[in-house]
Amino acid sequence: MPEQLPPCPECASDLAYEMGALLVCPMCGHEWAPGDADAGSDRDRDSDAAPAIKDAVGNVLADGDSVTIAKDLKVKGAGGGTVKVGTKVNGIRLISDGVGDHDIDAKVPGFGQMQLKSSVVKKVV
Repeated sequence: MPEQLPPCPECASDLAYEMGALLVCPMCGHEWAPGDADAGSDRDRDSDAAPAIKDAVGNVLADGDSVTIAKDLKVKGAGGGTVKVGTKVNGIRLISDGVGDHDIDAKVPGFGQMQLKSSVVKKVV
């Protein structure tokens, strides 16, 4: 029998599983490296000394969160179009190497993979 994986540092669920080099919690969607398990929920404040990324109303965002678009966004490039207010985007991923000040990578329904600014989204609670 394989060794026991550590519980999720966010919600303490013992249902974590391995996905590549990361551990993933199916209950809350939290992903972490096996060595980061003792960081606990303070991870958002202390990870790599990076400030927490907040949405348009000040909620702290994390990988795997669901957000809604807070204002109409004109899409440049292939086909163009507009992402409408209220469009729900599931499973965001926070990035530090985005184009300009884009800090979210997400798959937007009807538009595909794109980068978003945290200032134009609201976290779905």
